[in-house]
Order: sequence, then structure tokens, then C-alpha cells
Amino acid sequence: MTIEYLVWHRETNRPCVRDDDLELTYADFARRVDGFASQLQQHGVGAGDVVAVMLPNRAELLVALMAAWRLRATATPINPAFTAAEADYQIDDAGAVLVLGAGPESPSAGRPVIHVDDMVAAPPAGWSAGDDPAADETALLIYTSGSTGRPKGVQLTHANLQFMAASFRTHLRLTESDHCLLILPLFHVNAIAVSFLAPILAGAQLSITGRFSPARFFDDVATLRPTYFSAVPTIYALLVSQPAQASLDMSSLRFGICGAAPISKELLDRVQQRFGLVVVEGYGLTEGTCASACNPIDGPRKLGTVGPALPGQRISIVDEAGNTLPVGQAGEVVVEGPNVMAGYLGRPEETARTVVDGRLHTGDVGRLDEDGYLTLVDRIKDMIIRGGENLYPKEIENALAEHPAVLECAVIGAPDDVYGEVPVAYVVTYPDRSTTDEELLVHLANRLTRVKVPAEIYVVDALPRNPVGKIDKPGLRQRHRAAADL
Repeated sequence: MTIEYLVWHRETNRPCVRDDDLELTYADFARRVDGFASQLQQHGVGAGDVVAVMLPNRAELLVALMAAWRLRATATPINPAFTAAEADYQIDDAGAVLVLGAGPESPSAGRPVIHVDDMVAAPPAGWSAGDDPAADETALLIYTSGSTGRPKGVQLTHANLQFMAASFRTHLRLTESDHCLLILPLFHVNAIAVSFLAPILAGAQLSITGRFSPARFFDDVATLRPTYFSAVPTIYALLVSQPAQASLDMSSLRFGICGAAPISKELLDRVQQRFGLVVVEGYGLTEGTCASACNPIDGPRKLGTVGPALPGQRISIVDEAGNTLPVGQAGEVVVEGPNVMAGYLGRPEETARTVVDGRLHTGDVGRLDEDGYLTLVDRIKDMIIRGGENLYPKEIENALAEHPAVLECAVIGAPDDVYGEVPVAYVVTYPDRSTTDEELLVHLANRLTRVKVPAEIYVVDALPRNPVGKIDKPGLRQRHRAAADL
């Protein structure tokens, strides 16, 4: 089977990929992919092998992914901020045979290393990659953030990636005239699927920005004139917290995408009012090859929901026994479709618990409305049981977000001698706003029943985050309990 995203208009001179140092046409990009594939082949890499790629966001990272796929090998991108111990764990767990690194000190777990500056840029005359990868062969090993236990390698096949790229191309109405500004980390499936494979499949172009900052983002939009980008709520919060700029020009953007973590309706409203930007919220898991639901760009967008199921997927809400619940009732979100992962690498029991009869059990609580739009309630594991009553932190966070000073917040369960657990909130304010815990408690008094009001509210400078930018609630719980023990 030919994988469409490996064809990518190989002979054209249209813009394809650029970063701060390289600007490649489709023909340039294809030549570099084949060049590095030939180099990997000389190092003995072949079908079924795993190549680890530990680079910051740059064009060579994308070249490396495609080069591995040309040889029917698997790529596993590694967070470049990892310590040597963290990187070595992923290299060992994935069974990588070789590492592409950014410098002489790149972690390798004893494997051969190719340094990025030594990548071959073109194949030898007459070189051939051989057979195309099959649809069911593993293309990517994406490691979960490991907030509970050791990180797990999610096996995503070429069929998974092909389906997701085609789904985004259709849903986002991507054409050759589109241009994606890639700002999310490429060790995560969101950036690979939404910002790389989907535009490549459409014959569009992408620009890889350097380390994110609001100033850099605005400059890139003004200079490069992208038509869309994908980001997480934290990035949108940073953008709207910047001082107003009369010269700011974001007119090239057709839309923005928000995923990876829930965004409040208030923050979405502020982004759209401030920048005149259509932002569509989506939802998905790495285990579901990035996305399973997304609000439409030019159809009904329901703020507070993550939209309907993407074409080809089915979302159901089930109870603890796996029975499908009716419209409006909350239960676990389960997903079916060609996007469901092949499994966790080397963890058949965990795979069997997560994918049951072909359905991906997400661990998220949600409900569907009569139009099939999904509203997320919370993570099952984040639910707080206060004196026998189930509380969902997201409901409390949504109420806090309605306060004009609140930029972002996180609610966790804290141990309590009487109730077992009580909600505790951590709040970050906008740079030009301030508030107090007393003021926030008054704000919540008319919005939540008394049992849901946090026992304590802390106004802090920042919230802890995991490597993909989500608020690190397990880390926040640990920090809270450590402070309580002092």
C-alpha cells in the first residue's frame, strides 16, 4: 500500500517546510528525506527497526521521521528537554537501534548516534528505499507524559496517521494555499498530525517557529502570513494577556485550533474578541492519534463543547459496565474508528484495559447533546469525592474562570480528616489584574453549591506543567501535600 503522505508532490518547487535556518521546497524536502534514509540504511536500519529522534523543533526532525518511514522503520521522537535518564529510558523501552541527536552530549543509552549537522542531504545516484510501508506497520512510538507511573509507548500505525491527516485536511478545508505556523513540540502527536502531515497531504506549507514567546508569535504571523496554527490553552492565555498593539496584523489567519487540554469559554471569548480570530476547540488522545472531536470552522461552533466526532469516528458515552448512556447523561467517553492505536508497546494487559472490543476508553467523563457535540466534564481520575459526593474539578474551574482577573486555574482534591477529600484551587491572574482568595470565594458563592466551593484558594504566579504543556495536576497534588506537611 502506498502511504499518501510519503508521496507529497515530490517533484514540485512549491514551498514545503521552513525553519529559522532552512527553507525547503517539496523537491528539496524529498531529496533530504531520501538522503537521510540512505544514511540510516548504511547504519543497518531497516524494516521494523526503531530510530530515536531527540531534536528541538526544526526541519531536520521532520526529515528524520519521513526517512525512517521510507525504510519501513519506526520513529520515536524524544523531548529534547529530557534528562539523560529520561531519554535513556525511552530509547531502551522503544528498543531504538540508533539516535539522531543535536550534539555530542546527546543521550544514547549506548546506541550509535548521528549528529544533526552530519545528516546526509541527498541520496547517492540510483538509490532506492525499497517497498513502501504497509498500513498496519508502526510508524510512530509516542510516549505518554507519564503522570502516573512510567511513560508508555503508544504505537501508531501508518493507517492511523493516514486517516488522521486526511481527516484534518477535510475538516479544516486545507488546500495548497494554506500555511501552518507550527509552534507545538514535535515530540507530541498534535504537532505531527495537525501541523505537519495534514498540510503536507494537502500540498500546503508549514513554518516551524523557534522557542515560543508571544512577541515571536506576533512577529511570525506578521512576517510569514500563516493561515492557521494549533496551540494549547496556555498559549492562548499568554497571547490575550499581552498589551494591546495597534499595529498587530493577524488578518492572514483563517482560524486557530485549541487542543491538549480544556479551554474555558471565557478565554475563548477573549481571544476571539481581541484578535477577531476563529478558534475551534478539539479533543483527543495520543492513543486516538491526536483528535476525535472538533468544532467546525464554518459550521455551528458551540462554546464549551469540543464539537462533534470527526468523520469516520464514533463517540459514545458509557457507564461503568460499558453500556451506552442516553443523550445528556454523563459517563466515560469511548471512541471507535481507524484512529485507535495499535496498543501500548510491550504492555498487552494495559492495552487490553484501554482498548476493549475496538473501543478506546479515554478515562474522560463527558456528555453528548442532541446534535452529537461533546462536552467534557472531567478526568475520571481527577474526580474529588467529598464526603461521598462526587465533585468534578472542571466545573469549579469553569466557575473560577468567569472572574475577570482569572487567567487560568487548577482545582485538586486535598486530604481532609472529616470529608476524606476537599477541593482546593490554585489561580493565576492576568498580568494587569489582581484578586484575593476572599474575593474569589465571594465570586463562587453564587455560582456553586456550598459543597463544591474550594476549602482554600491560592493565588500563585504560575502552575506546574508536564512536557506537553498541560497543567500537571499530579505534580500540583504532590506540591500541595508537601506544603501541608510542613
